[in-house]
Amino acid sequence: MTSPDRHLVVTGPGDRADVLAFLARALRLDDTAVVRLARRPDGLIGVWSHTGFEVLATRSVFGELAPTDIVCDAATLRSGLSAAEPGSIVDPGFSLDSAWRGALPPSTGFTHLDDVPARTVVELSRGGAHLARTEGSGHGPATGLLDQSVLDVAAPDADETGADDHAKVSLRSLFALTAMGFVRDTDGHEITETSALDRIDEHEPVRIRMSATWIRVDARYGSVYQRRHRSLDVTAL
Repeated sequence: MTSPDRHLVVTGPGDRADVLAFLARALRLDDTAVVRLARRPDGLIGVWSHTGFEVLATRSVFGELAPTDIVCDAATLRSGLSAAEPGSIVDPGFSLDSAWRGALPPSTGFTHLDDVPARTVVELSRGGAHLARTEGSGHGPATGLLDQSVLDVAAPDADETGADDHAKVSLRSLFALTAMGFVRDTDGHEITETSALDRIDEHEPVRIRMSATWIRVDARYGSVYQRRHRSLDVTAL
């Protein structure tokens, strides 16, 4: 059987369920969400979504993709993937390239700064959510609150070298990381607002990396990307 010109095949064990969970959470944040599927240099497929926090979310899976960069409707892809047999060809639907804003972050060029306990990340996100509920409006959290830097992470030798190796991680990134379900408990279950923090392994890390233009926050089940300078034109890079 000849594969259609535009298709997705998810081949990794458990990857189909992970993509479906990713799509469900993207749609929970925006019921008109589009996703971008892009072949990575290492052969994996990156699944990308805007989160509503001006932060990109992604996770990677094993599979086949044609063409190598697709923008499609998240709901259509979720429906097609749900109905398909595991490992079979999925039609991602019509191209929606014009609906995607900006370029994707590069796959290389990131410096590892430090690791932060996942428990700390969840605790900070919950504290920010509490403030958003008490100080926000019917339009959601105030922009100033979202832009607040809640983690200031530096490379171990930053003070010695004098280099600009500080990543100021905003509440936007932590909200996006937890909303997308990228931090989970020791059994792989989603952490909710009422989950006990001790259900998260005390040694579970969230890794902070940085490039010239992006701050990358990696958890076990996915990553979010925050621009270092939000004033930059998102179409310029």
